[in-house]
Amino acid sequence: MKKISIALIAGVMAVAAAGCSSSSGGAGDSGTPKAGVAIYKFDDTFMSGVRAAISSAAEGKLNVDIVDSQNSQPTQNDKVDLFITKKMKAMAINPVDRTAAGVIIDKAQAADIPVVFINREPLADDLAKWDKAYFVGAKAEESGTIQGEIVVDYWKAHPEADKNGDGVLQYVMLKGEPGHQDAELRTKFSIQAIEDAGIKVEKLGEDTAMWDRVKGQEKMAAFLASNGDKIEAVLANNDDMALGAIEALKAAGYFAGDKYVPVVGVDATDAGKQALKDGTMLGTVLNDAENQGKATVELLSVLAKGETPTKENTGYDITDGKYVWIPYQKVTQESVK
Repeated sequence: MKKISIALIAGVMAVAAAGCSSSSGGAGDSGTPKAGVAIYKFDDTFMSGVRAAISSAAEGKLNVDIVDSQNSQPTQNDKVDLFITKKMKAMAINPVDRTAAGVIIDKAQAADIPVVFINREPLADDLAKWDKAYFVGAKAEESGTIQGEIVVDYWKAHPEADKNGDGVLQYVMLKGEPGHQDAELRTKFSIQAIEDAGIKVEKLGEDTAMWDRVKGQEKMAAFLASNGDKIEAVLANNDDMALGAIEALKAAGYFAGDKYVPVVGVDATDAGKQALKDGTMLGTVLNDAENQGKATVELLSVLAKGETPTKENTGYDITDGKYVWIPYQKVTQESVK
């Protein structure tokens, strides 16, 4: 009886030891490396697409733990600390505040856990602090330029777009977060592209709508109350705000009969593309969520093995050994069909 008891205890201890080893060292239940992914907030439409792309691309490659930072930098910092405690093999961070990336890099470097930033580009000096810190995203100025080109094409092809015949494009702008790099660059370069085409512009209104559809509708309603039919174009830093503007315009009688104003967004979300098909949105710019998610997983997978990412082992060009740039693409009513 005593021998059986000793054998039984030994067996239980062996199973317990095996269980401990399978959950440590950053390896998942399937033996695949574990990586932590922190999104700035789950209910952002574009980042929901990136999150889905990461989950899909990670199948069979990585065991990803994707968490919601709830649009709070302190919360995200806590999530990073948790990833470190769990001894993740690599981390991907979509920062709430791009200026906080330096602190995250310091934490990652101290724990020797490589980190990939997604969509929101850290300051160049911060990213240069460590050779195991990377960025996957798109050049915001490129999306702004494409937005401006869409407006230029419409203006030149439709003389009636100049409602008051003064040769000046009167526009309103819906911006994302104040100080956000994408918001600032899309705003600047969209208007610069219009001016570079030789078109004079006049800004009738500009306001922050925080990337949000409801806020976009509210701000557009205010623009209409102040300017009425003087508005000749609406530019929004993303599709959600553009869609909100469209709702306000519909309520004011637009898109019925010949009452029309061109609205341009960014992201080419499913809802945005449907608005293109409906004829209520003039154009948008594809912010390639699928490739941003896939590239992030490719980098994480290589880094989790202790290797250095290259074009050969990730399939993506890596500029300056740091940046994976995913190009934007113009999407119009014609191309979406």
